[in-house]
Amino acid sequence: MTQSLAKPRALTVATSWALPDRPVRDLRQFRTQGGMTGLHKALSIGADATIDEVDQAGIRGRGGAGFPTGRKWRSLREAIGDDDAGFVVINGAEGEPGTFKDRPLLRDNPFLVLEGALIAAHTIGAGRIVVATKARFDSALASVRAAIAELETSGLADGVAIEVIEGPDSYLFGEETALLEVIEGEDPLPRNLAPYEYGLFTTSPQLGWSAGSDHSPGGPTIESANPALVNNVETYAHVALVMRHGADWYRTMGTDESPGPTIVTITGDVQRSVYAEVALGITLRTVIDDLAGGPRVGRSVKAVMSGVSNRILSAEDLDAPLSYEGLAGVGGGLGSAGFIVFDDSRNMIDVAYAALRFLHVESCGQCNPCKTGTGAMATALEDVVFGEKTIDELMRILVRSVSTVTDGSRCYLPTQSQLLITSIFERFPLDAHERRARSGDPWSALPKLVDIRDGIAVLDDRASHKRPDWSIAESPVWLGRR
Repeated sequence: MTQSLAKPRALTVATSWALPDRPVRDLRQFRTQGGMTGLHKALSIGADATIDEVDQAGIRGRGGAGFPTGRKWRSLREAIGDDDAGFVVINGAEGEPGTFKDRPLLRDNPFLVLEGALIAAHTIGAGRIVVATKARFDSALASVRAAIAELETSGLADGVAIEVIEGPDSYLFGEETALLEVIEGEDPLPRNLAPYEYGLFTTSPQLGWSAGSDHSPGGPTIESANPALVNNVETYAHVALVMRHGADWYRTMGTDESPGPTIVTITGDVQRSVYAEVALGITLRTVIDDLAGGPRVGRSVKAVMSGVSNRILSAEDLDAPLSYEGLAGVGGGLGSAGFIVFDDSRNMIDVAYAALRFLHVESCGQCNPCKTGTGAMATALEDVVFGEKTIDELMRILVRSVSTVTDGSRCYLPTQSQLLITSIFERFPLDAHERRARSGDPWSALPKLVDIRDGIAVLDDRASHKRPDWSIAESPVWLGRR
């Protein structure tokens, strides 16, 4: 883990958590640390007892939604029929701005993630594991492939085929149904049907727009739907740890509703960018101050964004517990635990523009109200950034677009834009007027991370070059006339 910050005692990463103190480079090293004991336990106690253990631990999906993992596994086990070829999919298509956790896990502890996936495969009755991540994640891919080769040679993967799929650098690649499309060789276009209803390589084509002629909502059920279990990288790692140490151990950390640890990422207007593993339940202020050193010298925290999936938080929310229920209690959300900090030098119109531009560009265009609505809002905000539109004009566009952007949507992206934009204007109503009186750099408001090294966030310089049609320009792309 490339991080120069010495971790405070209260936040020390235990050796039995997911992020290792030193990278785990081979199977022998992993097994000396207790690796694969979780798999052996799952095989010995059987599927029902394994799901019960995961349930009792209270593991929740770490990809952002926080859905109970045991409940998901039980539904997949019930959905896989005799004619099905079930799949276990590891979602490593990390793309949430300000988040850097899946890549370090895949790079530095790939065996733990794969152990959790093998437990899942044996539990739900699936014969194939697919690791889906972005082609640009070079170091993570190299570690995963080396780990798979060792597992296959050792015989630990006998009966389960494991493959790696390299996908595009698209935000929607991380949406679980769009992820299945990419695995099948298509573009990342979200589907209508959930993975447990319609999985991978079924008996009829599953296009992004169409669920296939023989399986539509309310229509006939096909004989072989090949249900797919899709979980986040960190979720599989937690399963392996729970099966190794037990549900009671897991619940010694966190809260009743949000047990266990999680990997947080802190970037933005802080003294040092950082990713680290902490027990849930500590406050947002604690992770910002103790891990990232607090805001820049002479500045104070103005707002915090948990990716682009939740409402914005203000300085008065910093003492909220870092948990699903704690952040929901102040109107926000834990998401993938990637927190972007904005200090009092920031104008939140820049933040709103950067976020809406990102969501508009990454929208796939299948649902017209989403693509046009996010585009209208982003363009209007861009005009305010350059002082070319009045606040009254901006508000008329925002009110109209916010009310319709989610019409007919098949994924969560337009809801994200709705939540984010309304919360920014509710919590920072004066910033639109102040923005017209000064200039700034809106590009820097939304970090898309390539890496975090020695407290410095390495950003993707191409993020501002992406066009709404997903092509890449030679220079930053403005949506309006500029």
